[in-house]
Parts: sequence; structure tokens; C-alpha cells
Amino acid sequence: MRGLALACHPGPTLAVTVLTALLARSAGHTLGRGLLVTSAVLAGQLSIGWSNDLIDAARDRAVGRADKPIAAGDVSERVVRAATAVALAACVVLSLACGWASGLVHLLLGVTSGWVHNLWTKRSVLSPLPYAVAFGSLPAVVTLALPVPVWPAAWVMVTGALLGVGAHLLNALPDLADDEATGVRSLPQRLGARVVRWLAPGVLLVGTAVAAYGPGIDAEGVLLLAVCAVLAVVAVVARGRLPFVAAVGIALANVVALVVRA
Repeated sequence: MRGLALACHPGPTLAVTVLTALLARSAGHTLGRGLLVTSAVLAGQLSIGWSNDLIDAARDRAVGRADKPIAAGDVSERVVRAATAVALAACVVLSLACGWASGLVHLLLGVTSGWVHNLWTKRSVLSPLPYAVAFGSLPAVVTLALPVPVWPAAWVMVTGALLGVGAHLLNALPDLADDEATGVRSLPQRLGARVVRWLAPGVLLVGTAVAAYGPGIDAEGVLLLAVCAVLAVVAVVARGRLPFVAAVGIALANVVALVVRA
């Protein structure tokens, strides 16, 4: 069970699930309806995480990834394959239970984007695209599940899309060498670590600007932009782990902005 839990990419899975729960709360969902939407997204994320490890199993073994449960022998491919199928089936049922509009947006834009990345764009210069589509559409999954379905404001979806691209760049940084060694040539690998370290906070800062000005500039928006601008400077000029931490800080600030300012 521990190996199966680790194979789902628990960090990103938990992050997206918590973001969904917060968005559901801020959108005014009841507890039951919020749990339904959040469960649908969780099931989709589990299917994406487990399928990613299944697809990468041979590559992970080739580079000796002891931190990957399948490659390390902590869980079998058969078990992960079965869990993926169950998660995907549950995702379909739960998503459609949220309403046709919310369910189709989640399945066609969110979950499909994750699977497309695993199967194709992970090895393509288009690798940021599924992240932009999935994160950009996530607020719509939440608001379209309301009793009276509505689309979120455009700035909310743009902020989500930029957050997704920034998250992709940050997530790729630790694995650039291993990915390069096994022929994975997504956009971060093609750009190189130096460029990605600059580009990730830059993309996230643009997302901050959209979140600050989207609903109308006010003191809260100015403070948000000022804090993230300082973090962006730290991400560019600092050394060691601090740039990565600062960039993550901008991402977290954008999450807060999505929840509070939307």
C-alpha cells in the first residue's frame, strides 16, 4: 500500500486536490457538493499519477530511480495498472455526477490533458500545453458544478493556466539530468536548467500580475504583486535551493489569490 501511494505522485496529487477543495469552498459549494467535486478531481489525479509511473517504469529502472516504487520493486505493475483502471472509472462516474458541463470539462480538458502529457507531450516541446489547459480549466470544473452553473472569470482561468505552466517548469527541474539521459526531451530539457530557473518564476509572476489586476486593482492586489516581485528577484539572483523555494512561494501566492480574489 505504501508503494502504491507513493506511485501516484502524492505531492502534485495532494496539491491539486487541496486547491480544488479551496476553490469549491470559495465558490460557495455545500460540504457534500464540494466533497463530490474534490473527489472527482482526486480520482482523476490518481489515474494520471499512476499511469505516469507505469509508462515511465522501464525508463526509471534504466536510470536506477530508487525513489520510484515500481522501479524499486515496492509495488508491481499489475497492481498499479489495476489501481489506475479503478481510479479512471471512478473519475468518470464522479465527474458526471457533478453535472454534464462540469464533468465534460474535467474529463475532456483536465484528465485528458494529464494523460496526453504522460503519453506524448512529456517528450515534446509542447509539454507545457497540457498543464496550461488542465490548470486553466480547473476553476471551471468547480463553478460549472454549482446549482446554477457559471463559467469563472477569464482572469481566473488565465491565472490557473500560468500557474500550471510554472508548476510544470518547477516540477521538471529536479529530474532534468535523468530525463535527458533516457531521451525525454520536453521543453524544460530543451531549454536547460539555467533558463528554466529564470523562466519559472517569470511565468508565475505574470500569473500574479493577472491575479492582481484581473478583479480590479486594489491594495490587496498591489501587496500581492509586490511580495511576488520580491520573491521573483530572489529566485533570479540567489543561489542554492533558495531560488526554487522562492519560485514555489510565488506559486503558493497565486493559489491564495485564486481562492481569495476569485
